[in-house]
Amino acid sequence: MAEEKFEPKIIAFLCHWCTYTGADLAGTTRQQYPPNIRVVHLMCSGAIDVVYVLKSLLDGADGVLIGGCHPGDCHYQSGNYKARRRVAILKNILKNFGLEDDRVWLRWISASEGRLFAETVTEFTKFLKDKGPSTLKSAWDA
Repeated sequence: MAEEKFEPKIIAFLCHWCTYTGADLAGTTRQQYPPNIRVVHLMCSGAIDVVYVLKSLLDGADGVLIGGCHPGDCHYQSGNYKARRRVAILKNILKNFGLEDDRVWLRWISASEGRLFAETVTEFTKFLKDKGPSTLKSAWDA
């Protein structure tokens, strides 16, 4: 029996004004990227709640991508700075519990950067394939 090839599951929390629109641009310009991503549409990256990031990881996601507007370019003035602080705290919590904080990526991708969105998803998918499946869910189930 052939061994199944690991395909990572990625949950992406994307800002409506920038990264979500950049993802749409990637699609309309036919940029190629792996289909491993499932998108959660947020009005602002500052609306990210670390509880939902943790829940995604506990429910079996191998990685979480959070995308927002470039610093200084937020439609809600400082939402992306709030997202950056929350992700920093989350990564610190993950490290303190001995968990892999590099499975959570925060990236700034504007509405005009469809190619960057596709490259980011491709890079994250490859990174997670090299890393292997997340052990967080199996540890939680034990």
